[in-house]
Amino acid sequence: MIIRPITPKDLDALMQIAVESGPGFTSLMPDRDALSRKIDHSVESFARTVTTPGDEHYLFVLEDSATGQIMGTTGIEAAAGLSRPLVHFRRNAVIHHEEDPRKRHAEESLTRCQHYTGCTEVCSLYLRPGFRRANAGKLLSRVRFLFMALHPERFADTVIAEMRGVSDHAGRSPFWDWLKHHAADLDFMSATQLACCGQSGFVERFIPATPLFTRQMTDAARAVIGQVHEDTRPARHMLEREGFRHRGFVDLLDGGPTLECARSDIASVRNTLLTRARLQKGNRSSWNIAGNTVGSAIVANAGCSGFRATVTEQVLPNPDANSLSVPEQLANELNLGGYSQACYLPLSQSREESQGRQQPCQKPVTEEIRYAH
Repeated sequence: MIIRPITPKDLDALMQIAVESGPGFTSLMPDRDALSRKIDHSVESFARTVTTPGDEHYLFVLEDSATGQIMGTTGIEAAAGLSRPLVHFRRNAVIHHEEDPRKRHAEESLTRCQHYTGCTEVCSLYLRPGFRRANAGKLLSRVRFLFMALHPERFADTVIAEMRGVSDHAGRSPFWDWLKHHAADLDFMSATQLACCGQSGFVERFIPATPLFTRQMTDAARAVIGQVHEDTRPARHMLEREGFRHRGFVDLLDGGPTLECARSDIASVRNTLLTRARLQKGNRSSWNIAGNTVGSAIVANAGCSGFRATVTEQVLPNPDANSLSVPEQLANELNLGGYSQACYLPLSQSREESQGRQQPCQKPVTEEIRYAH
C-alpha cells in the first residue's frame, strides 16, 4: 500500500470512488469535470512554494503497488472557507427568563454561523470496500497528520474535520427531511450538489439565518444532530483518539458534527519523527544492527510533490544515530535514497510513548527533497 499525491491519470478511479461513496460524501461529488479540476488544483498545490496556508488542496490516493489499483483517497484543505464560505449551525442553549425564577428554562437552538474560516480541514477519506485490509484505514487517516508535521508552514493552527451525517441508502437525511420545509423543497442529493458546487447564494437564499429551535423538529431529525453515518464511525473514532473533539458545530444539511483540534496537539503530529534513511539489504530479521523495534509504522520520504508513504513492520530506528534502517526494496518504492531525510510514525500508542526520548518532527533545515512524478 503506497500513499502518493493524486495525478490526472487517477481521474477514472476518483470518479468510481465518488459514485461508490454515495450521497452525503460531499467532498467528492460524482461530477467528472469537477473532479478533474480538483485533481489539477491538487497537483498545483503540491508544486507550490508555500510560507503560509492559502487555497491549497492536497489530495492523496492509496495505491496497491502490486496491481496499480486505487484503494482509496484522503485529503487536506489548507485553509477552508477562503474561496467560498464555510457555514455551519452552532448549537446554543437559549435561556427563557420569567419573572418567576421557577419558570425559567433552557432550550436548544441551531444558529447559522461562519466559525471556522481559515482553518485547515481534513477531508475526502474513503477506503473502497473491496480493498479493506489491516492498517489501510489508519494509513489513510494518519498520513495526513504526518504530512502536516513535515510541512507545518502549509497548514493553519486549528484543524477541523466535517463528519458525514446520518442518511440512508436511498440518500435521505432525517435532518434535511425536516429542514427542507423551512428552507428549500429539494431532495437531499439536489441540495448537497448545489451547496458543494458553490452555487452562488445557496446558503443565504435557502438556509434560515434566524435560530431554529430543536423542540420544533421531528424526533428523527433531532436524534441525528451531531451523529455520524454508520460508515463514518471508524473515522470519527480514529480522530477522537488523535485528540479531536466536537464543540457544537454541525453541518447545515445533514446535522453531522464538525470535530476540531489544535494542529500541535494532534497525537500523530506530535509523534511523527524525522530521521535519515539507512538502506539495508534483505529484511529486518537478517540485519546485524542495533535498533528499536517499533512494530507497524507509517514510513515516508520528506518530500512534497514527490511524497510517498506506506505502513510496514520492516524498519528499525536507531535514535542514537538518528537513522532509520529501511529495506532497499521498500526504499525504492518510497523514493528514499541512502541517508536521505525520512520520517516515521509508530501506529501503536504504547510504542509511541516508548519513543518519548526522541525528538518530534521538525522542519528540515536542509533543502527539502523533491522527486518528480
